[in-house]
Amino acid sequence: MTEQQLLALEEAISALREKLTGDMFADMEVRDEIHNLEMQLKGVKPLDSHFDCVGCGS
Repeated sequence: MTEQQLLALEEAISALREKLTGDMFADMEVRDEIHNLEMQLKGVKPLDSHFDCVGCGS
């Protein structure tokens, strides 16, 4: 992943964090998006999956 791609992911995560309201149910979709972007940023996938994160849709 290039430096530009990493920066773009970090910026997207920051923008999504600004949308959080503190209401767990209202924030679920935004938190899921943050989680998916953080997994891409860190290059991780579920341990029990031989596919690229089929379990959570990343």
